[in-house]
Amino acid sequence: MTTQTTQTPTQQAQQGTHHWVMTVELPGRAMQTHFSTYTPPAGATRHDVFLAIKNDIARQSPEMARAVVVFFSLERNQL
Repeated sequence: MTTQTTQTPTQQAQQGTHHWVMTVELPGRAMQTHFSTYTPPAGATRHDVFLAIKNDIARQSPEMARAVVVFFSLERNQL
């Protein structure tokens, strides 16, 4: 069961830039680690960002479209 929280438009607009790392693998064939920054649109969820990143990796490397995600990290890009 999932729980949704309601955010005000101000909170949604303040998501800011996030740093992400994703490692994908085609078992026994290939493994790739990608990383960059991403600024989610207002109202985006962690799952939305995960799918956007995975789809972008598949677009860049079509052979990895069916890869298994081995690692995923998404954190605010601030210290």
